[in-house]
Amino acid sequence: MDAGSTARDSIRDLEARINQDIIGQKRVVERIVIAMLANGNVLLEGLPGLAKTRAIKSLSQNLESEFSRIQFTPDLLPSDVTGGEILRQDGQFEFRKGPVFGNLVLADEINRAPPKVQSALLEAMEERHVTVAGKRYDLPPLFMVLATQNPIEQEGTYPLPEAQMDRFLMHVRIDYPSDADEVKVMRLVRAESATSGSGKEPPPKITQQVIFDARAEIDRVTTKDVVENYMVALIAATRRPAALGDKLKNWIAIGASPRGSLALDRCSRTYAWLKGRDYVTPEDVQAVVHDCLRHRVSLGYEAGADGVDADDVLDEVVKQVAVAV
Repeated sequence: MDAGSTARDSIRDLEARINQDIIGQKRVVERIVIAMLANGNVLLEGLPGLAKTRAIKSLSQNLESEFSRIQFTPDLLPSDVTGGEILRQDGQFEFRKGPVFGNLVLADEINRAPPKVQSALLEAMEERHVTVAGKRYDLPPLFMVLATQNPIEQEGTYPLPEAQMDRFLMHVRIDYPSDADEVKVMRLVRAESATSGSGKEPPPKITQQVIFDARAEIDRVTTKDVVENYMVALIAATRRPAALGDKLKNWIAIGASPRGSLALDRCSRTYAWLKGRDYVTPEDVQAVVHDCLRHRVSLGYEAGADGVDADDVLDEVVKQVAVAV
């Protein structure tokens, strides 16, 4: 593979543009790009004000795409997501598309709506189409749900069903920026306010074809048997934790589903491609394993009693599972 491929250069340019808008969240931006190139959906979790929505808007502003936003509220209906049929004056029914038919769909504060509305996204996220009144409507070739949620401990939130969590390729957590980065954020917002309405032309948007070309190159990234076995071993450790000791046995209640293996494979190959390689290393797997599995591992009550979260559990799994040579 050409290390200087046009598609990769364009994707790196896209990352750089978003990082100019989102200070101190390079890892989050990289994960969003990985999920998009891997043709998956991403769930961003963090406290209010950590630029979750801003990151997604910046992606849409720099990529040739149709952006749509669904603000999830307790009174939202499933038809507000998928759309529905309306009766025209001539007595015929016409399907009016909902916001889910965009290229980049921002599902904002997804865990503030009841489960019935959350589930309205399931078919779209997995099958890439919706069915209304018995008719199927396909979604565009470039389609991605970028959902944000506040920590479930906050008031007015509904935990996402396990089936829907599993539909997200990656679950990315956003932390506070460093003090130095926060100073840069203030300066950025101040500069934006001062230059608003200046008439400065934004750079040309990156075309959707770049995304499709990048995906074609990623499909050619190779994974050796030893790395495939390593991925499966990580997944197996979450399903049979007793083999790694009583600590993990007590912490893990339910292991990752087969979607976890598929997510590791797709994201590892994408990560390797972004780094300019046409093969996957164990380090590539370790770089994405937390984002691919933290929402696919259910913890037992002893984990809570020990003050352990999913990331701590995965740290232990990675520590104990060796790469077979």
